[in-house]
Amino acid sequence: MSRWQPFVSVATVVERAGRFLVVEEDRGGPHSVFNQPAGHLEPGERIQDAALRELREETAWQVGLSDYLGLYVFQAPDGKTFHSHGFYGMALARLGHALDPAILATHWLALEELEALEREGRLRSPLVMRRVHDTLAGRFYPMDVIHER
Repeated sequence: MSRWQPFVSVATVVERAGRFLVVEEDRGGPHSVFNQPAGHLEPGERIQDAALRELREETAWQVGLSDYLGLYVFQAPDGKTFHSHGFYGMALARLGHALDPAILATHWLALEELEALEREGRLRSPLVMRRVHDTLAGRFYPMDVIHER
């Protein structure tokens, strides 16, 4: 008997002057899609470390994580279930190195621009706007709610 396991991922909302840091990705469709800097947890990696790694790789920004947004459970259209840990952070410094090859570009977008992309079906998942709305509503948890050794 096989055992079901969800995919564990991380994503971070980074806001600066009313704009949100997002990545533009080519997912093989007719249009690129937009997402928060996000990715999968690697074996042996701590959840917060995964979020910081994905931020560096996908955006070339150093970010300080300040708050936990929570655990978001999402079932993708292909049937895969994701347990996505959401974080909130502050951009500290532009690192200047090349982006992960899967990333076409990074953008700082206003809420209205993200909403327009959502209407066009160009967000990677519904979690993108859910995390933004939770951020704007101040739904934060202290980082120490995550217990890792």
